[in-house]
Amino acid sequence: MAAGKHSGLNERALIADIFAPLAANTPGALNLKDDAACLVPPAGKDLVITTDAIVAGVHFFSHDPADTVAAKALRVNLSDLAAKGAEPLGYTLCLALDEECTIEWVSEFAKGLQRDQLGYGISLYGGDTVKTPGPLSVSITAFGAVKMGAMVARKGAKSGDIIFVSGTIGDGALGLEVARGLYDGLGDEKKAFLLHRYRCPEPRCALAPALVQFASAAMDVSDGLIGDIGALCAVSGVSADIELDDIPLSPAVHSLVGGDDRLLHLAVNGGDDYEIICTVAPGDVDAFLDSAQQCGVAVSKIGVITTGTHNPRIYDNKGKQVTLLVGRYEH
Repeated sequence: MAAGKHSGLNERALIADIFAPLAANTPGALNLKDDAACLVPPAGKDLVITTDAIVAGVHFFSHDPADTVAAKALRVNLSDLAAKGAEPLGYTLCLALDEECTIEWVSEFAKGLQRDQLGYGISLYGGDTVKTPGPLSVSITAFGAVKMGAMVARKGAKSGDIIFVSGTIGDGALGLEVARGLYDGLGDEKKAFLLHRYRCPEPRCALAPALVQFASAAMDVSDGLIGDIGALCAVSGVSADIELDDIPLSPAVHSLVGGDDRLLHLAVNGGDDYEIICTVAPGDVDAFLDSAQQCGVAVSKIGVITTGTHNPRIYDNKGKQVTLLVGRYEH
């Protein structure tokens, strides 16, 4: 295929040359030569379906490397599956290509998908490519499987349940600040770490079995930790008390935050983390911690579910209630 921008992108050629190889070992994808695919969940499993879109200028920068755009688009969906306790099976892709898009960009995008397909054991089942005057956008629908009747919903948290979060919080939000050219004095290694965490979040798929066994409720953190805890609580008809100092931060975020309350609040409620919040009954905490360790995923206790329907309350290490200076991201 000849290099070129928008006018040189032919859908049939893109499918045959670039995307069909991503479905080559998937019988139900029918080599991407049909109008639909056939996906049969494993015996005794429910099918879990999620979809998310990312848009240039909103969720990523137009100059971001194409393979990282692919990784983010796919991984934000895998994160949703992980929070439901589901094992990923495959996905479909809708790609709206703007006038600046080249064959080379699409090829690099597909390489990003290929790497993650190998890493997460999934395949492409189909989709669509269209042209748009802009902005470039990517929409993925991902499919996963979970033991029949065992999907972990947002609803289910009960008063007294312990709140856990995986990984570290704030890397995505402060990685976005780095991508905007801020914090030049941070140091190249920490800047690279935060930028990678923003561009290529790490879905906690390995934690899914522990969630199925022990979590009363769960969701992933996309729009801010505290705000997303509030969203989980609202569905469950409860509230929460959160210990600010117990929220896990990476060394890079610690370096940036220092004693700056606004930066701290941006870290804990800025979004783009794609970690997992879950609630666990007190009697299951030790077993959950053991299971998470066996899964290889770090989890931290950050609070407790309480009665009431008020917004979650946040406390500092002196027991003083804190009002966040940064709100949850709203679409």
